[in-house]
Amino acid sequence: MFYHNITAEDFKKKLKDEAGESLCLAKWYNATIWLGSGMTTSCHHPPAHKVSVEDVQRNPKALHNTPQKKQDRADMQCGKRPEGCSYCWKVEDMPGNKTSDRVYKSIIYDQPELDTATTLPSDEDVNLQTLEISFDRTCNFACSYCNPAFSTTWAKDIKKDGPYQNLVSDGRNHFTHTHDSAQPYKVDEENPYVEAFWDWWETDLRQSLRELRVTGGEPTMSADFWKLADLIEAGEGREDMRFAINSNLGMPDKTWKRLLEFSNSCPVSFDLYTSCESTYKQAEYIRDGLDYKQWYGRLDELAENGGCRATHVMCTINALSLFSLTDMMDHLIQLKKKHNTRNICVMSLNILRFPSFQSCLALPLEIRKKLSIDIELWYTRNSNSEWLHEHELEQLSRLIEYLNEPVPDDIDKLHNDFKQFYQQYDVRRNKNFETTFPELKDWYEKLLK
Repeated sequence: MFYHNITAEDFKKKLKDEAGESLCLAKWYNATIWLGSGMTTSCHHPPAHKVSVEDVQRNPKALHNTPQKKQDRADMQCGKRPEGCSYCWKVEDMPGNKTSDRVYKSIIYDQPELDTATTLPSDEDVNLQTLEISFDRTCNFACSYCNPAFSTTWAKDIKKDGPYQNLVSDGRNHFTHTHDSAQPYKVDEENPYVEAFWDWWETDLRQSLRELRVTGGEPTMSADFWKLADLIEAGEGREDMRFAINSNLGMPDKTWKRLLEFSNSCPVSFDLYTSCESTYKQAEYIRDGLDYKQWYGRLDELAENGGCRATHVMCTINALSLFSLTDMMDHLIQLKKKHNTRNICVMSLNILRFPSFQSCLALPLEIRKKLSIDIELWYTRNSNSEWLHEHELEQLSRLIEYLNEPVPDDIDKLHNDFKQFYQQYDVRRNKNFETTFPELKDWYEKLLK
């Protein structure tokens, strides 16, 4: 595989030389598919789009090989930039020759895959090699930046207290209804997308996948996850496949014990992905349902007694996470040192874009600049650390620059929604913004006055 013997910068040049300016192998070999709603995307940056029921009933591979993705592939082969991939283009157009996720999501594949992507007619189907899949949206958390489309607990919030009021930016679509279209099929009702997945799995998907990751909701609450885990435990799938789960680690003790045991009995490489981006009360405010001490303790227990090849912490960088982000990174490095490996708590820093009023750019520029300096000081102290990977430092450098971006044109709308949302969030969730984020208290009090 490329990443064993080539740097991201060298691979970026290789992509340009062999495939043009805009190719991303994720369009061919990587996908996230939400089977509950029949939605898919090639990675977490482009907007998800609907998969045709009729198409998957004729051809299960249509779960991934949609008309939209085939058009994007055709554009990339011609050197065009698909509109949905604007996040990576924005990063690559920033000063300093920054490396976008397009490169990191392509570097994991081999030369034959690169050759195929550049030459295969764009209307032909390809088999996935990297798949993130969600069977349903059942979740015990209701994170502030999430919404009812991905969490049944969020849906209960809206059912109980109604829509969030007076939101005028893009956030109005996240928090005004229960997103019933995200789970159109009842628990005891046949879901054609789930059926198509199992059909594809039985034919050739289980042999083409290098990495299969199950997300949610919270996947340990899904019977289909445990069905898949049992099949893999029984020997289905490639011997060199990596199996992974995205989990909030907030499950009951009995389920946690079952997951810990599976990590040791899984016959293929097993990774665990979890999410956090701050510490203690601030983390628990942002990620409603989280117990930070429990979350951190279970990462420690997994490193001590589990059978994971690696654990990963996905940090969704939002306006509220910045004040204790470096504290959390210090905590993760402590675990790395304790267990003498940098392959646990591997961080990815994903800059939140939607809902835009929760973006870092919603903060005043002077606050962002101060935070940028603080994070840069942490970066400088740790830039030669043996515990950090190249991509962790690269993404941190990218965040430092992002915090110095100009004030958005729609800043008044963002400020309106910021105050409107968190006032209502506090009442519904029994929280207190001003005591949790004293760094923003004075600015927050002045909003909408």
